[in-house]
Amino acid sequence: MSFRHFVFDLDGTLIDSRQDLADAANALLAQHEAPPLPVPDVVAMVGEGARTLVDRVLRRAGLSVDLDAALAAFLEAYDVRLANHTRAYAGIRAALEALTDAGCRLSVLTNKPQQATDRVLEALDLRAPFAAVLGGDTLLGRKPEPGGLLTLVTGAGIPATETVMVGDSWVDVHTAAAAGVDACLVTWGFGYVGVDAATRTAVRWHVHLPDELITLADAHPRAPSTPPATRA
Repeated sequence: MSFRHFVFDLDGTLIDSRQDLADAANALLAQHEAPPLPVPDVVAMVGEGARTLVDRVLRRAGLSVDLDAALAAFLEAYDVRLANHTRAYAGIRAALEALTDAGCRLSVLTNKPQQATDRVLEALDLRAPFAAVLGGDTLLGRKPEPGGLLTLVTGAGIPATETVMVGDSWVDVHTAAAAGVDACLVTWGFGYVGVDAATRTAVRWHVHLPDELITLADAHPRAPSTPPATRA
């Protein structure tokens, strides 16, 4: 099987955003005079959207505060930190370029809010390779609900059978299954450790380095551009 449409998760797949997410969560806790949580503890709560992350952080800290207000405070804290430490994983840029050169369509589907998604992609100069980008706060719902993925498949004009969801967590695997597309797990992502053995076994594709993604591509290299004819 090979694919012409690659739909990527963002955090833990394309970018390592652990420190900035944890710093924003701990800034929220500091507003309520609560002690900070270790970075790995916050990272383990990531993957199902900002609202779920904030709810988990508050519960872990034993705080009983208004969730909507806390979410707004977290997003404000994250907004000024989203590219402080966040970087694309090593090899991602080259892998995206190789897939693009092979004629593949690339999309992003994340549970990160749309505005933060757009800003971090622009800040890291990662927006250009993607034909479409969907955040988790649209009317299509958050992963593992399949609405966003199905919309990307329809918009691409490429069958679900030629689409692969690339991510680092069980959320991505379940989203792919719900939409009827294949999944590929990336083992470098921080969500991978939380994928249970049964889910890992059920996934046909696993990659350990970004450059391995090209092996999944149905390569149709772009034709070289032809210089314009010169008038006599």
